[in-house]
Amino acid sequence: MPKALFFDIDGTLVSFRTHLIPDSAVQALTRAKELGHKLFIATGRPRCIINNLGQIEHLIDGYVTTNGAYCFAGDKVIRQLTFTADDTRTILEDARKKRYPAIVVNDNRLRVLHNNSLVEKIFINQLNIRNLDYTTPLEEVMSKPIMQITSFIGKIRERRLSSRLFNTTIGRWHPSFIDFTPRGADKGSGILAMAEFFGISRQDTVAFGDGGNDIPMLRTAGIGVALGNAAEPTREAADFVTTDIDDHGIRSALMNLGII
Repeated sequence: MPKALFFDIDGTLVSFRTHLIPDSAVQALTRAKELGHKLFIATGRPRCIINNLGQIEHLIDGYVTTNGAYCFAGDKVIRQLTFTADDTRTILEDARKKRYPAIVVNDNRLRVLHNNSLVEKIFINQLNIRNLDYTTPLEEVMSKPIMQITSFIGKIRERRLSSRLFNTTIGRWHPSFIDFTPRGADKGSGILAMAEFFGISRQDTVAFGDGGNDIPMLRTAGIGVALGNAAEPTREAADFVTTDIDDHGIRSALMNLGII
């Protein structure tokens, strides 16, 4: 039975060390596609900064982006969840008051507020993102519905801020920042929306991830696979743990599960 395979990007498909998809993973995904399986991306990245999938773009059937808030296949928007005005205001007012960075995302662009060296260290050096926008007027970005706000705060500030939010989902995959998305938007609900659109049952879905924001989809999918480089809570949420991304983790998992 063909499967729907959902892959996180950073640390799962794309190596933090090389910023590339390992050749073994490219070959394995090509074979999976030849065998009739559907291939999907499930990422916290907004659409406008998905810049590292050139090796496999031709294989991808659809995208779950912004932690499940925006899902699309080709020109078809399958799911789009947006913030309430109250929660947007609360999150941004807190960022302004405390002067910490926040990245505001709509369906096709983002804007960095209060940029500092930490943003550049993570997004440029670690994630190899070169098209961050620091200058577009925030009002222009907010003229369209907002789907994600990434706030550079620790866990104490997260708890204080989240207690004032009523329609927001919280996901953290990096110790330095948190992704706020509209209520109901996470990768687990995102992959279900995509599978339903393609007429694929939950039992025939397989999810691959390494970060904290991957936990919902690892628990939701028929089979959840954690990469060997995943943090312990992510490994515990998975049904199966493969080898590290740089040790042929994707190929090993697909072979061990009998998918290729």
